[in-house]
Amino acid sequence: MTEQNRTDSEAVSVLLVDDQAMVAEAVRRMLAPEADITFQSVQDPAQALRLALESKPTVVLLDLVMPDIDGLTLVKYFRAHPKLKDLPLIVLSTKEEPETKAQAFALGAHDYLVKLPDRVELVARLRHHSTGYTRLLERNRAYRELARQLDQAAQYVRNLLPPPVSEGRIRTEWVFTPSAQLGGDALGYHWIDKDRFALYLLDVCDHGVGPALLSVSALNVLRSQTLPGVDFGSPAQVMEGLNAVFQMSGQNDLYFTIFYGVYDTRTSELRFASAGHPPPLLFQASGEVEELRCQSVFIGAMPGVTYKEDVVTVRTPARLLVVSDGAYEIRLADGRMWSYEEFKDYAAAQCAPGGPCCAQGPALEAILDNARALLGRAGFDDDLTMLKVTFLEAPQAG
Repeated sequence: MTEQNRTDSEAVSVLLVDDQAMVAEAVRRMLAPEADITFQSVQDPAQALRLALESKPTVVLLDLVMPDIDGLTLVKYFRAHPKLKDLPLIVLSTKEEPETKAQAFALGAHDYLVKLPDRVELVARLRHHSTGYTRLLERNRAYRELARQLDQAAQYVRNLLPPPVSEGRIRTEWVFTPSAQLGGDALGYHWIDKDRFALYLLDVCDHGVGPALLSVSALNVLRSQTLPGVDFGSPAQVMEGLNAVFQMSGQNDLYFTIFYGVYDTRTSELRFASAGHPPPLLFQASGEVEELRCQSVFIGAMPGVTYKEDVVTVRTPARLLVVSDGAYEIRLADGRMWSYEEFKDYAAAQCAPGGPCCAQGPALEAILDNARALLGRAGFDDDLTMLKVTFLEAPQAG
């Protein structure tokens, strides 16, 4: 590559820290023929960090022996500074000293040269380290931009989730905790008509942009009720419609599990179907806890699957807890995976007579805190999403 073809991002900016003016002049002359290399120097090592912050060099030459602050101490200072910790540092010494060289590398120096090195070698090393640093800065900028876009996408997904319902016969609350910036869980609920209330929670395999896009697509289909020929009051038909549209072969081999239920306020019946999703827990007014099992294969596995549905009578006031598998697939300290049955027992104990949540049903924040305690850290290995639906008694006439 000729000097004329070099881009601004490949320009080299050198800062020399050396108390001897004659060394600075010698290095300046060595670099003067290189049009893409700019050079500056400082004799007072105490000013090195300030000048580096102001001038933003792409590589620093540090003399090993200087008064007050030696080169190795400066290496420590550079590495401790958050804005300078990645800046390439080349230690200059008057002689080869294996122990000193090893110490310099251990402290974070990138290179070690005996001064004054051959001009061709010096230029080559400066360009090599400077290029690596500018590439690192470019990558970090790209990562920050990607993180910003992922944050926006995650907020978009969250904005699609319905607000909690705090009034009326049917009330809802939820917890949406992706394991990464962008997860594959989604949930929703809406009135199909004045008597029937649909609720659903889905979990796309994997995390990232692809799963999030799939979850958003499925969520929008359910919200807008746009599956052709499907009665959205029939959970089995909804499953079959989703399976026809979202085959893995057309979704980059992604699939999802889903629970879909329809509550009829006239009959107090909840009709439901599940495509590979964990069975929700129904906390009846009597204190009984029922698993809503109606298992079929996950959405996208194969075309033409016939799904089944079931129905349960809800004895109000009752609470329904629908979760993704991240609520219980938690790796414990001993290496064992917490089971669905243990999760069910924990939730049931919360709602048992005398339990902390017996009157209100399972407390989502308590379940979340318990999951974090089991895991031993705040972040989760999988998305953890929970939907709690409360069914209240119909108001008395008159």
